[in-house]
Amino acid sequence: MSDISPILEFLPCPTPETWIDEARKPENLAVILVDHANNELKAAQSAMAIMSRYRTGKFGRGNGQCDEQKDGPQLRIEDQLSLLNKMSRLAREELRHYEQVLAIMARRDIPYVHLGAGRYAGQLTAAIRRFEPFRLVDTLVMGAFIEARSCERFAALSPWLDDELHKFYLSLLKSESRHFRDYLALAETINGASIADRVAVFGEIEQDAIESSDPVFRFHSGAPDFPSDHS
Repeated sequence: MSDISPILEFLPCPTPETWIDEARKPENLAVILVDHANNELKAAQSAMAIMSRYRTGKFGRGNGQCDEQKDGPQLRIEDQLSLLNKMSRLAREELRHYEQVLAIMARRDIPYVHLGAGRYAGQLTAAIRRFEPFRLVDTLVMGAFIEARSCERFAALSPWLDDELHKFYLSLLKSESRHFRDYLALAETINGASIADRVAVFGEIEQDAIESSDPVFRFHSGAPDFPSDHS
């Protein structure tokens, strides 16, 4: 098992035991796997969106959109290429994990049904600043929190799962830990200074999302507070 102590130190709180108790129930396995598949796909899409937005290394004005017809602030070439390379690798790995989850669902005859999103990502997204380069910095900090929480939950949930899922979730710890480190390192490099203040801002929001009562059960949901139907 990979050492995830840096992630446990980074996250503002552990997963509530009440969430683990709910997640380990056999009747919730389909929700866990479908939401896991959704999360892997969204992670790949997010990485590709970063690549598309910043592929020229230029920052736009005002809303952060790239405008190649105007002179403006720009990423250093080494930072631009590092960002693009790391996001490309991350997207490929997340899509591979997506395929692995789909294969597990197929073996278990679990249909890939529509599952509405939980509140977690939305709460974090609301804190992203609108002006560059702060928008990119915050997007990367948010990515670090999402990857860290995913890793922490894989480790927390794996002992309660069957052998196939136990081994699969433990196998994801190494890549999720690397994604977490990459996001943080990129954020600090692009910021050109410590990002401790932004980590603190997002950490407070993340803790509230994880510890407060949540009416919807999802892989990143908070403390369970819902009726028996989780759809």
